[in-house]
Amino acid sequence: MSDTRDLRVAVLGVGVMGADHVDRINRRISGARVTVISDASAERAAEVGASASDAQLVTDPFEAIAVEDVDAVLLATPSAAHAEQALACVNAGKPVLCEKPLATDAEGALEIARREAELGRRLVQVGFMRRFDHEHERLKSLIDAGELGQPLVMHCVHRNPAVPPRCDSATVIWNSVVHEIDATRYLLGEEIMAITVLRPTPSSHAAEGLQDPQLVILETETGRMVDIEVFVTSGVGYEVRTEVVGERGSAMIGLDVGLVRRTDPGRWGGQITPGFLERFGQAYDSEVQRWVDAVRAGGGSGDCVDGPGAWDGYAAAAVCAAGIRSLETWDRIEVDMVPRSTVDASARVEPEQSE
Repeated sequence: MSDTRDLRVAVLGVGVMGADHVDRINRRISGARVTVISDASAERAAEVGASASDAQLVTDPFEAIAVEDVDAVLLATPSAAHAEQALACVNAGKPVLCEKPLATDAEGALEIARREAELGRRLVQVGFMRRFDHEHERLKSLIDAGELGQPLVMHCVHRNPAVPPRCDSATVIWNSVVHEIDATRYLLGEEIMAITVLRPTPSSHAAEGLQDPQLVILETETGRMVDIEVFVTSGVGYEVRTEVVGERGSAMIGLDVGLVRRTDPGRWGGQITPGFLERFGQAYDSEVQRWVDAVRAGGGSGDCVDGPGAWDGYAAAAVCAAGIRSLETWDRIEVDMVPRSTVDASARVEPEQSE
C-alpha cells in the first residue's frame, strides 16, 4: 500500500462502539477512511453509513472482509462473532483491530494466535484501549521507573451504571473483567497464574440470575495479588479506578482528577463520568490512530500492530476461561496457558524483543 494513500477500513458491527469508530475515523483519524460498513441490521448500517457517504454497505461480514476496496478491518461485532471473523481477516492477510475479547473461549483465541504465528507477520491488534489512556500510561511509567518501589498489590474498581438485559454472569467476566486482566498484565508486566471469583450478595437491580457485583482475585507469577470489584448495575455512573500499592508508596488513577498520589492530606470532589466513551475517548482516538499508522507503515508484508496483539488476546482469554470455571465452582482456578514462545509471532521472529 502506498504511504500517501488513505487506509481503506471496513467497520464490522456498528452498534454503539462500531458507530463511534466510524465517526472517529471520519472526523479525528488521519490517513484512513471507512470504505465498507457491515452490520446484521441493514437499517442500522444505512443509518451509520449516512455519515460515511462513500462507504458501501455489505450485509455479510465475511464478504465485507473480502472486498477488494478494504485494506484493514475494524471488528466491533458481538463478542461471540470475534474469533471466526478475526481468523478470516488473518487468513485473508488483512490487518484487524478487534474489540475485546479476541474470542469468548481460550481455544478460539489460541487458534488465531497460532495462525498468525504461522504467517510470521503480526496482523491482529486487540482493543484493550486502556493501554492508550494517558492516566494508565502515567501509572505504568511510575511503576517502571521504580518510584513506588516494588509493586505488591493492586486494587481495581469497575462499575457501570447499567448493562443490557442479555448480560449474564459470564458476560461480566468476558466483557468487563477482561479489561482489568489486561491492565494487570500491562501495568505489572507479568502473566496471571490463578483466579478466584467470589459472589457477594447480588444487587436487587441486577437481572434474575445475574451475579452482580463480583469480587475477583488475580495472582501473578511472582505472587502479586490484584483484587477487582466489578459492579455493572451500580446505577450511578461509569467508574474505573486502579490503585497500585508498592513498598515506597501508592498511586491511584480513575478519580476524574488525574493520577492521585497519597502524600498530602486533602479533599477532592466532582461529577462521575457518565459512560465509557466519555472516560476513554482519548484512549480510543490514540488507539485507532496508532493502529492506522502501524498498518500503513507495515505495508503489504510488515507487522501491522502497535499495541496489544494476538498473544495478549489469548492470554486474557485463558484467564477469563479460568474465571468462568471459578464462577461456577467457587474455587481458585489455575490458568492453563501454553508457553508464549510456541505461539506469539513476535516472540518467534524476534525472541530477544519479547515482553
